[in-house]
Amino acid sequence: QVQLVESGGGLVQPGESLRLSCAASGLSFGAYAIGWFRQAPGKEREGVSCVTSNGKTTYWADSMKDRFTAVRDSASRTVFLEIDKLKPEDTAVYFCAAANRWCYSNYGAFDDWGQGTQVTVSS
Repeated sequence: QVQLVESGGGLVQPGESLRLSCAASGLSFGAYAIGWFRQAPGKEREGVSCVTSNGKTTYWADSMKDRFTAVRDSASRTVFLEIDKLKPEDTAVYFCAAANRWCYSNYGAFDDWGQGTQVTVSS
């Protein structure tokens, strides 16, 4: 059974950095892309950053390239999301999800999802 567990969220001040973790189990880690998504209250889920099965970081939107980076560590079976210069509008629940090999533009290709970790940016 595939299990994805996010951690590392919390309350942070604007301008700070944060690293979220997504620990994966129950799947062949090297064969899956892992994507990070977020959902703010009253808004649709949006893709943040993704890393393919061969380690390439990709994005669904150019607006995410400056401050968000997904990086995978095969030894620990973990994908990290590095977030720089946090803004209040980054407040959301952040999820990781797994797809077969590639970071598909269709979020429906991501079959397995974690429960999410809350990130709140406020002074």
